[in-house]
Amino acid sequence: MSRNKINIYVFIVLFGIRFLSQAQITADSKSSDDHLNRPEREEWFRNLGLGMMIHWSVDSQLGTVISHSIVGSSEDYRQRYYTELPKTFNPTRFDADEIARTARLAGMKYIVFTTKHHSGFCMWDTKTTDFNIMNTPYGKDVVKEFVDATRKYGLAVGFYYSPEDWLFVDQQGALVKRVDRDSIAAPFREEYDQFVRDQMRELLTNYGDIDILFLDGGFWPPAKEITWRLQPHTVITRGAMESPEQTIADVILDRPWESVISINNQWQYKPTNKFIKDGNKQIKMLIESRAKGGNLLLNLSLKPNGKFDMAEEEPLYELAAWVFVNQESLYDVRPWIVSHEGDIWFTKAIDESTIYVHLTGHESWERGKRKNYVLKSLKATKDTEIEVLGHDGLVVEYQPNNDPKSYFVQKEDGLHLSVIRAQRIYNNNFWPNPVVVKLTHVEPTYVPPTFETLDAEIDQDQVYFKGRVLDFKDFDEVLVRFEYRIYPGFHESIYYDTWEETDWFAINTTNEFRIKTAEFLAINKEYEFRVVLKTDFGNIKGNLKEVEIPK
Repeated sequence: MSRNKINIYVFIVLFGIRFLSQAQITADSKSSDDHLNRPEREEWFRNLGLGMMIHWSVDSQLGTVISHSIVGSSEDYRQRYYTELPKTFNPTRFDADEIARTARLAGMKYIVFTTKHHSGFCMWDTKTTDFNIMNTPYGKDVVKEFVDATRKYGLAVGFYYSPEDWLFVDQQGALVKRVDRDSIAAPFREEYDQFVRDQMRELLTNYGDIDILFLDGGFWPPAKEITWRLQPHTVITRGAMESPEQTIADVILDRPWESVISINNQWQYKPTNKFIKDGNKQIKMLIESRAKGGNLLLNLSLKPNGKFDMAEEEPLYELAAWVFVNQESLYDVRPWIVSHEGDIWFTKAIDESTIYVHLTGHESWERGKRKNYVLKSLKATKDTEIEVLGHDGLVVEYQPNNDPKSYFVQKEDGLHLSVIRAQRIYNNNFWPNPVVVKLTHVEPTYVPPTFETLDAEIDQDQVYFKGRVLDFKDFDEVLVRFEYRIYPGFHESIYYDTWEETDWFAINTTNEFRIKTAEFLAINKEYEFRVVLKTDFGNIKGNLKEVEIPK
């Protein structure tokens, strides 16, 4: 081949590569508005019920909040963070098999692993940055170990990924802070977007099928678009569906959602000043999430050596025992017409008239003792049957004369249940976790009206709470009131349930209604409030709204 032909050939190849690369960039840049989670995959996700999240990065060595210590830090701090921490990060006791095995035992159906948090430290073998796990004494691809172990135990593979990358921002000479993508200048944003695409391409092509993607730190369109283009079956949770953090959805939602809650009061390893959610708290959060139609994603942290923090791990086995007994009430279920009646929470089997009744609030229920309940929202039919999950209803160990059978009878005031805590789970006579009753072939008593809380109105220094009835169903009139409280805080709201209440008042129109708030509300304080509907089977609480009381 002559030199001229070679040059022409090289030109054609290089031009073709450049053309294809530009076409690739154009495709990756396409708006994500045209892409959504596939409906059948969202239904698959809703059936999973319970997952584990792992927050872990290079700064676990310091026991600090993950990544966020960078914002507002000195240049000296940031440079030592980027250069010194990788030199000592050597999690020699990291055991992905143990993590996946523990998750499966605890009833998790999927695991979401932090591939990269906001700091920019990558836990995989990436070509996009030197700030990654391969440039540490450990020197192995942690993401690959995680993926292999998760699949081994039949769990769905999930990636947490932050498109926000503070090392990348720092290297461009920009101020490290929480930013909106649209506020970034165009040339920098284009480079930033391509950086995200390159990282996502590695994660989506090097590890096989990725079932779930959790996008944090800003829902960057390039990350969503390239995910649904390369792996259209992937379910994007945060970034494409509601994902309340450190709390649970206010009301039943008719669409997939996921509550993301840390077992500790910090996402990453916290060696001191811990506040651990015990096993019973985790169980109740799971029940409430499922009763409202969502999944619960429980976050655990890993120590710098790669092991679970024992303080977080041990309560997980209490959850494991309870899920092992009652898993039927958690997977492949949807909400009932109401989420709960007082301390009694419901889930419903898909496409079946089977209701699971979660009896909470009885931490001192002695084994072998009978308790009675009245349910208002459902009624028995001629085919109704009853059982307690996990127990055969035939015998109470060491109590041969005790009748362990469950009973029900339909009366005018509701469905009466009589059940025994019979199964011996712990050595003593107490098991402090909820009993679950299974009722088949039942029907709703009636469908309650639907309603919503609206934004508050401030008129001439007076604050009004507002709401609206959307559908009265079979009712001509309903009783409503408002509950309100000072917003307790991001991490604290899940622990407190203390509210002030207005009087009840009757509503007979779908027009908006409002009530003037009490004059003693504190100024410059943020309040949260909600409509409450009074029904024969208890008070139904509406969605939460917030308002800041002005001076």
